[in-house]
Amino acid sequence: MQAFAELLDSLSFQPARNAKLRLIETYLRETPDPDRGWALAALTGNLNFAAAKPALLRSFGEDKIGPELFHLSYDYVGDLAETLALIWETDPNAGPPPGLGEVVETLQRATKMQTPPILKRWLDALDATGRWALLKLLTGALRVGVSARLAKQAVANIGNQPVADVEEVWHGLSPPYRPLFDWLLSDGPKPSSNMGGAFLSPMLANPIERTELDALDPAHFRAEWKWDGIRVQVASTGGVKRLYSRAGEDVSSAFPDIIEAIDFDGVLDGELLVRREEAVAPFNDLQQRLNRKTVTPKMLKEHPAHVRLYDALWLDGADLRALSFDERRARLEAWMAAKPRPRFDVSPLVTFADWAHLAQLREGMRQDGIEGLMLKRGDSPYLAGRPKGPWFKWKRDPMLADCVMMYAQRGHGKRSSFYSDYTFGCWREGTGGQRELAPVGKAYFGFTDEELRWLDKWVRDHTTNRFGPVREVEPSLVIEVAFDGVARSTRHKSGVSLRFPRINRIRTDKPAAEADTVDNLLRLVP
Repeated sequence: MQAFAELLDSLSFQPARNAKLRLIETYLRETPDPDRGWALAALTGNLNFAAAKPALLRSFGEDKIGPELFHLSYDYVGDLAETLALIWETDPNAGPPPGLGEVVETLQRATKMQTPPILKRWLDALDATGRWALLKLLTGALRVGVSARLAKQAVANIGNQPVADVEEVWHGLSPPYRPLFDWLLSDGPKPSSNMGGAFLSPMLANPIERTELDALDPAHFRAEWKWDGIRVQVASTGGVKRLYSRAGEDVSSAFPDIIEAIDFDGVLDGELLVRREEAVAPFNDLQQRLNRKTVTPKMLKEHPAHVRLYDALWLDGADLRALSFDERRARLEAWMAAKPRPRFDVSPLVTFADWAHLAQLREGMRQDGIEGLMLKRGDSPYLAGRPKGPWFKWKRDPMLADCVMMYAQRGHGKRSSFYSDYTFGCWREGTGGQRELAPVGKAYFGFTDEELRWLDKWVRDHTTNRFGPVREVEPSLVIEVAFDGVARSTRHKSGVSLRFPRINRIRTDKPAAEADTVDNLLRLVP
């Protein structure tokens, strides 16, 4: 456990991607099985301890120093694991600290009643860093700046294999991944790819601006609309049917209507949407389906899922990734034309003469469900990762609104000492004809470190009320908010929901009375 704690501690203070990779690679090479496998599972989000929930850990803190003092401490620190690790004390009579494998294997067998005394004994035996790592492991929120993709890249590096090869076998494996390490480090056989249930590393696009297009030949590129859903991969072979997010997360359980509609063998790349009567619904509708383990019949009926296909990676038993985009596209169109399939269609190509023409089409397209254009070279093979040159994304310019800050809350991790999460609102007519602010969104990024320090001080100087960890502030600061779309929403008091809101700039030059209205936002709804 101590080695894992030191890894997490080092990762949390290391901002550089390559340095993080080296830290993980060293740990995986030097740590024996099964600990390195359990660590890899933790870094990729594949560990869950049903009997060790945050509520249990909060109760430990409340019992230790009292509810009021614990919650004040938690509010200030901003991180449950760090708070509990700091207030706990090491007991020299508690015995040796547990190993990572012991922690995982014990908790997998422990009942709900057995778990609390086990955890308390371990907390007594560990030092502050070890306690912090144990608690991070239990909550599943490591927050050390490591994505599942980065962890898989590190494990591929120790065996000098492409990360795409690791991705292909990943979903046929389970923690602690002994066959994976045997293959990478001990000349063992390559694990079965479990093709059909396999996730294949996606090809990603680089952002591009209008001024950069002039260096490219438009004749070499094909254009598609960039649909405002989530990128998915549909994989099916030998009766195994799965739906994956772009990051390789299995989201099949949230979309049984898509799984039921799969009647083919292949691996297809596309965009997951909600579609009604041939029209793409706002992203807010799709959000109702995301991150759910089960879906009700009512939700299936009211938010019908649909996959708009971009590409074919495997089809009819053949790997198509080495073919050009034009060849793959022709195969996909012919396949769909031979047998149209409910809940699937092919994303249409956008015909254009030159970049100026395409820019006009982009500006004229304000249909909901479209957030810009994708540009793909016709001769490009399907390459894992984000190669430079073949694919570009040209997103439409964000929408802007001047809003008034209403509430602020401390952030987490490195921002735990700063008020960095801001709720903002717009004006509407209230009772008695008086104008009032209605919350329209929340943002916690888009500003520089210097601006964060300025905003934090402003919040502290202009607080008018407190609600637990939330501060209500004087409604006088205007912030320009950028967002990618707006939709009507019954879940928000204002009746609107913003897509990807972020702080664009601080408008100290503008009076709060001149900020935008909710009606102005509603006019932007397609």
